[in-house]
Amino acid sequence: MLFSEVIGQAPVKQHLVEMVQQDRLSHALLFLGKEGSGALPLALAFAQLVIAQPANAEPVADLFGGMTPMDAGPSFVGPDAIVNQPGFARASQLMHPDLHFSYPVIPRKSGDKPISTDYISEWREFIGLYPYGNVYDWLQFIGAENKQGNITADECNDIIHKLSLKSFESTYKVLVLWMPEYLGKEGNKLLKLIEEPPANTLFILVAENDEQILPTILSRCQLVKIPLLEDTEVEQALVARAKVAPDTARQIAGIAEGNYREALQLLQHADEDWQSLLREWLNAALRGGPIAQVKFTEEVSKLGREKQKQFLRYFNHLLELSIRIRVLGAEQVAAGEQERDFALRLNKIASVSQQQAIIEEMDRAAYYIERNANPKMLFQALTLKLYHIIQNKTLILNG
Repeated sequence: MLFSEVIGQAPVKQHLVEMVQQDRLSHALLFLGKEGSGALPLALAFAQLVIAQPANAEPVADLFGGMTPMDAGPSFVGPDAIVNQPGFARASQLMHPDLHFSYPVIPRKSGDKPISTDYISEWREFIGLYPYGNVYDWLQFIGAENKQGNITADECNDIIHKLSLKSFESTYKVLVLWMPEYLGKEGNKLLKLIEEPPANTLFILVAENDEQILPTILSRCQLVKIPLLEDTEVEQALVARAKVAPDTARQIAGIAEGNYREALQLLQHADEDWQSLLREWLNAALRGGPIAQVKFTEEVSKLGREKQKQFLRYFNHLLELSIRIRVLGAEQVAAGEQERDFALRLNKIASVSQQQAIIEEMDRAAYYIERNANPKMLFQALTLKLYHIIQNKTLILNG
C-alpha cells in the first residue's frame, strides 16, 4: 500500500516520512485514530515504506538509534519511489517475511488456541477488500458471529518468538498490531520486548481508544495521532473510488463526519429520501397531531436500526448546515440546492440554541438505537421532545 492510496492525512504522511528520513523513529509507535480515519491503512503504508528500504540504506546498523540521519545516505527511498524496490511487491501483498501482523481472532472450534498466523489468508483478503473496516467487520469476515475476538497469551508468545529471529531480507523487522485494546493482562508479556526490542525491530500499534489499552504498553509507545478526515476528503474519495455522483457524495460526507467506513455504509442507503421523511416528521410533530405522529412512528420503526441511525444523522447534518449558514451566510457554505433550501427553512422554525438542543437529542437517540431501544417508544418520545423544543413555531415544511 502506498501513501497515495491512503485518503487525506497529508500532514501525518509528511511527519511519518520525516521520522524515517531524519532517523527520529521510536522502536514502538502507536497510531491512534477513530474508526474510518485511516489509521490502519496509514500503518500498513508506513510499515511497507520501512520494510522495503534497500538493504544498503544508511544508517546500516540501526535505524532507531544511529547518529547518521537516513537522508544523509544515498539509498533512502521515499514513498513515491518505494514501489520500484524489490521487497515492496511482497510487502504490499502482506507476504514479506519480515512484516508481521497481530489482530483479534477467534477459535475455529472448541479447544483451539488460535493465533493471528492461522488467519493470515483471511487477513490479506480483508485488507484488500475493506482497508477502512473496523474490528466488527473483521470478526464477521472470519465468521465470529457472536464470539468475542481476543489477542491471547499464545499470540503474545508467538510475537516474542517471531521477533527474536533475525530478519530474512529487510534490514528491519516490523510488527503491525491492530487493536491492542483486545490485549488482556497477558499483554504484559510483551512489555520487555517493546521496551528493549532486538536491533532494527519496529512495533506499530494501531488503536481507536487509548483508554482501553494497557497503561504499561501505552507508556512505552510514541503517539502518532490520526485525525478524522475532512468532509471534502471523504467527498473526493467517494467520487474517485466509489464513483458516486458529486451531490450524493457531498451529502454522505456531511453525515459521515470524517469516517470513511461510515460513508461507505451510508452509501448502501444513499437512494433513501431522507428529506421527505424528515419533512413528514416535522410536520407531524408540529402540526399533524397524534394521528400523524403515530403514523410516522409506525413508518420509521420499520426501517431497521442502521437506517434509523442514518436518518437521525441526516437530520443532524441539516441542523449543523443550518447553523453554518446562519453564521457564515448561505453563499459561503457548500451544499446542494435542496439541502440549502431545507436548512434555510430549519432556521425559520428554530434558533441556534433550539437546533443545538435537537442535535443533542438526536445523538442521544442514535446511542440508544445502537443498544436496541424500542424504536416506537423512542421515536414517539423524540416527537414530543421536538415539539417542546420548538414549541409553537409551526411553519409547514412544504416541498
